[in-house]
Amino acid sequence: MTLLHPFFLYIGLPVFAAAAAAVLLIRKHRKESFRGGLRAANTQLLRELPEYKKLLLRYRILSVLLVLGLLLSMTASLLMLARPASRRTQVSGVKKRDIFLCLDVSYSLYELNYDLVDTLEAVVAGLEGDRFGVSIYNTSTVLYVPMTDDYDFVIERLEELKGYFLLQKDYMEQFGSYSYLSEIPEEELERYYELSEEMSYLEAGTLTNNYRRGSSLIGEGLASCLFNFPHLEDSKRTRVIIMATDNDQQDLTKPVVELPEAADLCRGHDVTVFGVFPGQDQFDYDQAEADYDRCLSSMQESIEKTGGTFYVAGTQLSVPDIVRDIERQEAMAVNTVSVTRMVDEPQLPAVLMALGLVLSAVSAALLKA
Repeated sequence: MTLLHPFFLYIGLPVFAAAAAAVLLIRKHRKESFRGGLRAANTQLLRELPEYKKLLLRYRILSVLLVLGLLLSMTASLLMLARPASRRTQVSGVKKRDIFLCLDVSYSLYELNYDLVDTLEAVVAGLEGDRFGVSIYNTSTVLYVPMTDDYDFVIERLEELKGYFLLQKDYMEQFGSYSYLSEIPEEELERYYELSEEMSYLEAGTLTNNYRRGSSLIGEGLASCLFNFPHLEDSKRTRVIIMATDNDQQDLTKPVVELPEAADLCRGHDVTVFGVFPGQDQFDYDQAEADYDRCLSSMQESIEKTGGTFYVAGTQLSVPDIVRDIERQEAMAVNTVSVTRMVDEPQLPAVLMALGLVLSAVSAALLKA
């Protein structure tokens, strides 16, 4: 413990000592001098009485306690003015991660996306200090949830995404086999338009110029997600992207950024990417333009380049298992921040002052009794 303003003690204690000495001298002088009144002789007999001795002892004890209480409270007040404090080091940042969920929302991934979002809801509910965001893309990218620690808001938006993926499932099961609108039976058209209308809210932003640029532009989706991190150049928080895609890029023109280039950008900004790839039973072989193994190997190479881990969801490793493993791996890479600060310690002088005041007040009351 140290005193931030010790000069209060340096000045106050000598002043109190001088004042106490002056009071004692004055009391001694008054005691020895006769100041008027009636003199009494032969008081020795009175002073020998047991009751007198008892009252005199009580008076002296209470007087001493009164003085001690006053001295204690005055000294404690000086100590409080001197401001006792201690130096404390607080370690923070154990939970200072920025986590982005980056989802390829093309229709072929509705099952994987639903499972991933459903599992991450429970993870978000248990966060404390971390920030979470969601970026979705197909042809173009939508910042669906900006980086935030408002977990209730994040969960609400994840629930909305789950509803969207269920709509995709209905659409694929009912109309996925049709290549053209004219092939849909007339009695099913009403449901088709109904589903399209319900899904248009999210799809409007993710399919900008898709007729010209194509769909599932993986590299652009990851790069866009990367640059949605706040203060990307100078942030001290650990940054993570959890990316789900089948890596089946169906571009019609050359994308601005390919997946390997986006992975290099992530590595250059110290962002770790964890990749979640669908199992063979979830891969859409009918709609895919590339084969399963080629999509898997090229994505794995890019993900591991960032220092992250590549996962294949399937019978051997479920989505909840993948999320738990990502949490464990990332926990080892979290940055810590130590902050040393001076903290006031007024407890002891406050207690001493209270004791002194109580002692002097009780003593004074008993002396009057």
